[in-house]
Amino acid sequence: MKLRRAKKESGLHVELSAPQGWISVTKVLTRMGFPDGPAATRLSGDIVALLGAEPDLLQRLTSAAADLDPETTPDSAVVIPFEPRSFRDFMLYEAHAIAAARGFVNAFMPGAARIVLAYEALTGLVFPKLKPKPLWYRQPIYYMGNPLTVVTAGDAIAVPSYTQALDYELELGFVLAHPLRDASPEAAEAAIGGFVVLNDFSARDVQADEMDSGFGPQKSKHFASAISKVVVSADEVLPRWRQLKGSVHLNGALIAQTSTAGAKWSLGELIAHASCGEQLYRGELFGSGTLPGGSGIETGHLLKSGDAIEIKIEGVGTLFNRVV
Repeated sequence: MKLRRAKKESGLHVELSAPQGWISVTKVLTRMGFPDGPAATRLSGDIVALLGAEPDLLQRLTSAAADLDPETTPDSAVVIPFEPRSFRDFMLYEAHAIAAARGFVNAFMPGAARIVLAYEALTGLVFPKLKPKPLWYRQPIYYMGNPLTVVTAGDAIAVPSYTQALDYELELGFVLAHPLRDASPEAAEAAIGGFVVLNDFSARDVQADEMDSGFGPQKSKHFASAISKVVVSADEVLPRWRQLKGSVHLNGALIAQTSTAGAKWSLGELIAHASCGEQLYRGELFGSGTLPGGSGIETGHLLKSGDAIEIKIEGVGTLFNRVV
């Protein structure tokens, strides 16, 4: 099931994708004879609530939408699919961590870059300090982002005044549809409601110092992240989430191709770790961390004002933003 949310005169309305086009969930519930009241209002306006409904209801919605007339909602009325209650961004990919670290050295530490280059040329091995810290190999790690600055496709991304090295990061995002605490990986995975494409924008020239502070990323990350406008239900993505192809286009040119293969942990393990001794709620947003090759620091393509950045993950969607 694919879902989006549109702003209309009567408020926010969820629409589902059918073969003939986008259909209002309100219209589908009426067709099903679903009783008016708070439950119908919630399901008609809240994508996360709809994703958390009984599977039988979701199947009935899909069937009932099959012969209804599609909506004529303009693209400009389609808004962010949900407002995240929190944002945890993990780092699943060793290959990204190593390539990004090497990119940091090349961009901001020219002296060290010569040493790294010589070491790797002579030994054929990865320079040891480019690898993730030991904790990464023992448990999932993440930072807490800013849920209040998450925007969606088509929104402009303003370059913060304090950076000269704005970067993009292609990630697989997912949202909880059920609350959890001290969950097993199996129960945690079952609580995922749906998936989006996620762009975790970063100010690379201030990130290194913030990481060295011992407190993690702050101004380097909290100014903006973006998610796609369409949420794809978990049943369509989970069975093959490790096999999805991704791509990055900058100003219309293909600059990177990647995939979700090679993750260190399962998505259930990520969420289970976050839920250990901590209550998680529906509507919380999670990120996989950058797919290998999915950031400019890895490929030498940092962003500047006027750039158009488009990232894609097959079966999940496309996310386009312009830098201003």
